[in-house]
Amino acid sequence: MKKIHAFLQELMKDKNGSYSLRELVIAILLLALIVSWIGQQFFGKQVPDSMFYTFASLIAAGTFGYSFERKMTDNGPCTKPPQQ
Repeated sequence: MKKIHAFLQELMKDKNGSYSLRELVIAILLLALIVSWIGQQFFGKQVPDSMFYTFASLIAAGTFGYSFERKMTDNGPCTKPPQQ
């Protein structure tokens, strides 16, 4: 149970290690999308196509925005990846 809790905590962090509302919203929308798909496939509950596409679009927009996010350092945004 601790491993699952730690995994979910890491999942909710952004590139700077801070908790972000964007990650939470994406997780909630992804859960809603999966639940609606399960309801449609296994229980015959129809989900309006517009609602399904809206959830998918919001998830895509959130993950696309994440790809533009830069990791911040004490001196501002990182322009080069850290050297190891």
